[in-house]
Amino acid sequence: MVQTYRLVKQAKMIKTDDFSSVFNFRKRFSLKYLVMHYQPNTLQRARLGLVVGKKTAKLAVSRNYMRRVLREFFRLNQHDICHVDLIIRVQKKFDKVDFIQIKQEFDSLIYKLNQRVILSQHKELTSNDTSK
Repeated sequence: MVQTYRLVKQAKMIKTDDFSSVFNFRKRFSLKYLVMHYQPNTLQRARLGLVVGKKTAKLAVSRNYMRRVLREFFRLNQHDICHVDLIIRVQKKFDKVDFIQIKQEFDSLIYKLNQRVILSQHKELTSNDTSK
């Protein structure tokens, strides 16, 4: 199957209930600029939700730039991310000067996320095998 890099509608988290369930799951990673909340899902794809608050950046132009950059990183890496509901929250304002650092931070968080999800799935499988 050929991988497309379109960001389809099903890959976006929009509903408040979806965001609430991920925040209530309470699993997260954080670095200087970004905080990544996640929850494994049963869908065959990763889904993305973005949170950029007014406290982080006063101007809508700045908030929209941050959303655009993060959405693009997700779009390009969506096939490499485990099947999770993912919320990325910006905790420190960034702009074009910080682009490379944000890209590195995003890649680092995705790597940690994939390791953690694969490890937890492996633990579930081994615990199910021992209980039989």
